Amino acid sequence: MNMNKTGSILLAAAAAALLLGGCGEDAKKLVNKGGDTPCTEFLAQDADKQRITVTKFLEQERGSTTSPATDATTVDAAIASIKLMCTAQANPSTPISKADLTGILVPK
Repeated sequence: MNMNKTGSILLAAAAAALLLGGCGEDAKKLVNKGGDTPCTEFLAQDADKQRITVTKFLEQERGSTTSPATDATTVDAAIASIKLMCTAQANPSTPISKADLTGILVPK
């Protein structure tokens, strides 16, 4: 193999490692489906991944990454509501965006 091809392969491998290794929370949010995450996938996630998923979902709902909807109490309440909906849901492919977050995002 010539040096140009070897260099290109190494560069591509390094770029792939950076992408797959992630760049922290930002990389996780890019891959995350947010409100489009189906219940089965959400329930299979660990607590940290659920927090990232719900935070992204709330940001999608509010259209902002700095809104009060992403504070810890709001995220915790939304996670509880989504878990309740998903465990009671007959259709495991229902997206988490179908959870009733009335009173969490907007006061009743």
